[in-house]
Amino acid sequence: MGTAPRDRQPVMADVAREAGVSHQTVSRVLNDHPNVSPDTRARVEAAIKRLGYRRNLVARALVTRTTRTLGVVSFDTTLYGPASTIYGIEQAARTAGYFVSIVSLKTIDSAGVRDAVGYLTEQGVDGVVVVAPQRSAARALESLPSGTPVVAVEGTHTADMSVVSIDQVAGARLATEHLLGLGHETVWHVGGPLDWLETEGRIEGWRGVLEAAGRPVPDPLPGDWSPRSGYEAGKTLAAMPGVTAVFVANDQMALGVLRALSEQGVRVPEQISIVGFDDIPESEFFSPPLTTVRQDFAALGRQCIQVLLRQLEAGPAAQEHLVVPPGFVVRSSTAPAR
Repeated sequence: MGTAPRDRQPVMADVAREAGVSHQTVSRVLNDHPNVSPDTRARVEAAIKRLGYRRNLVARALVTRTTRTLGVVSFDTTLYGPASTIYGIEQAARTAGYFVSIVSLKTIDSAGVRDAVGYLTEQGVDGVVVVAPQRSAARALESLPSGTPVVAVEGTHTADMSVVSIDQVAGARLATEHLLGLGHETVWHVGGPLDWLETEGRIEGWRGVLEAAGRPVPDPLPGDWSPRSGYEAGKTLAAMPGVTAVFVANDQMALGVLRALSEQGVRVPEQISIVGFDDIPESEFFSPPLTTVRQDFAALGRQCIQVLLRQLEAGPAAQEHLVVPPGFVVRSSTAPAR
């Protein structure tokens, strides 16, 4: 068998010569064509490995008019939810044989989203995913030009485009029903930033359960997803008589609530039960371990990529609105009411 010259990268012809097959056979193997025998496929793959051959994606794009690359527009990727969503999307894309190009915006507005999608389109991406958990992001999506395959993640399901989201309302219901089932008269709530669709969904689910049960509905305490805001809310809750159960809109704020209650000598769960939202990896190591709603970001990523790929086959008009159900994890931060 021959080898490729040392002064250049091996090309498809080198692989064909190394494997003793035609150029077309190598192309079929690379494109996972079914009409290739297992023995031939193994021989070509072995030649690719020996030569260190890498596909020329630019040349492939010229032939197929696709780049096998998907664009992702997001923002503030330091937050657990958006960061985990992007990771889930990237893993699902790679499993489907696609690369991912990410544009991260400092703030979400119509101009920024349009520019980001325009930039990705100029790079030749086959489709775009926009992580849009804020109402401002959902409004920005309405201004996108038609024709580009786009899927919104955590966007509003009234949008005229495909949307994939985790059921925030159902997650809040699980949390609130769990606490009422433990005998608590009502459930207080520490909410997230008001512009977030997730905040709205969690408030809706929490309030709906209390109203259906004929229980008092306290005013939500404000938060901004940070442990600091949870800590401030926790100090307020510790000073209020009659509080026995709290649903906190994310685990980071729940950590702050736990710290504030501990400093004020309020025992969890003996005096106040706490439920969070997200099931971040650290939540099982809180003191006490946190009962929380679990968001399946891997499933969210898979569904998102599948919807986008179906759009690539059928066109942007093939809109879908999919909702991923949440889970619920019971740990030691909740107990029956005294």
